[in-house]
Amino acid sequence: MRSTAATVMETPVDGAYAWFRMTVSLLLGTIGTVGLWAIVVVLPPIQAEFGVDRAAASLPYAATMVGFAVGNVLIGRYADRIGVALPVAMAGVALGGGFIAASFSASIWQFALLQGLIGLGGSACFGPLLADISHWFERQRGIAVAAVACGNYLSGVLWPTVIKLALAQTDWRTTFLGIGLFCVATIVPLALLLRRRPHIQADETPLPGGRADSRRKPIDLSPRTLQTLLVLAGLCCCVAMSMPQVHIVAYCMDLGFDIARGAEMLSLMLGAGIVSRLVSGFLADRIGGVPTLLIGSVLQCLSLFLYIPFNGLASLYMVSFIFGLSQGGIVPSYAIIVREYLPAREAGQRMGVVIMATIIGMAFGGWMSGWIYDLTGSYRAAFLNGIAWNLGNMAIAAFILFRARRTARPAFA
Repeated sequence: MRSTAATVMETPVDGAYAWFRMTVSLLLGTIGTVGLWAIVVVLPPIQAEFGVDRAAASLPYAATMVGFAVGNVLIGRYADRIGVALPVAMAGVALGGGFIAASFSASIWQFALLQGLIGLGGSACFGPLLADISHWFERQRGIAVAAVACGNYLSGVLWPTVIKLALAQTDWRTTFLGIGLFCVATIVPLALLLRRRPHIQADETPLPGGRADSRRKPIDLSPRTLQTLLVLAGLCCCVAMSMPQVHIVAYCMDLGFDIARGAEMLSLMLGAGIVSRLVSGFLADRIGGVPTLLIGSVLQCLSLFLYIPFNGLASLYMVSFIFGLSQGGIVPSYAIIVREYLPAREAGQRMGVVIMATIIGMAFGGWMSGWIYDLTGSYRAAFLNGIAWNLGNMAIAAFILFRARRTARPAFA
């Protein structure tokens, strides 16, 4: 009778099954992160129906982000222990159930609470899937992780269009009911296709002869220190990233352009971000996750500078496209770094913590940019604030790269 370890994974990494699994994960990411975008599209009718101000109408979005942040850690931790299939299937039921229940909400507070459940369910289709797919690739891990991460951006490109078309035919409640049923009907069977679990070697265990496992790169930092640095880096980069992503529509209106132009620029950012993620994954396979992170951070900083002098309509489209090409690969780089330098058996939980930091950075940065605008009456200072946070991310990435390159021998503290 074969041992459990021998039967966990029958198919080698980088094989045809790994690519099939990547495709399924990409589909799950595209469907499962719908909650991040649906609330943005239905915010105006929600505000009108419940008769609340814009601040109260924004609470459901905040609840969604909180659920998404917490879920990446909790679900990632369970996925490390029992595999990704069951957690994703259960989260799909929670996601669909949240949409269905939200369609019957009687108050903005009920709706906000259920949006938290939607965010929690959707989180299973991001961080845990990035961690899972990283175990099925070695030579092309970067492009595989980046491809799965593209699901979030594909969702942002596709779902708002679908929801707008639905709202033209019916109300937001019927639209949410339909999304909920669709999520349950698709996510659960797709998740069951991921039941096969990878065999993860204990990369802390020395190999015969005293050699360390080559699957984990050496670095002159303890796992705890590196984890802390990645959390800080994720917070800094996403405070900077949030300035254009959260405020581009309002910025366009300040300059005298209509809402549609700002929405088009946001879609352009996300579309360019898909290209950025794939290129960054390709690059990470050749030079590593840390150099790729540093390159993305530098390019994001430069593109933020471009928003300050260029404020014409055509130039804003171009700058938004450049910004999307610059920033899209940053978040997947953290997942690759976790797999390169930290214990493989803890990948889901550790990636979840870093992703939670990036989500907090987006939420905090979006609020801070608005606060700075209220103080100054202009977004110029908000862009400069984003650049300052971006410089912090660049400094952390450069420090990690320095410590990795100066390491003469593996140090698994």
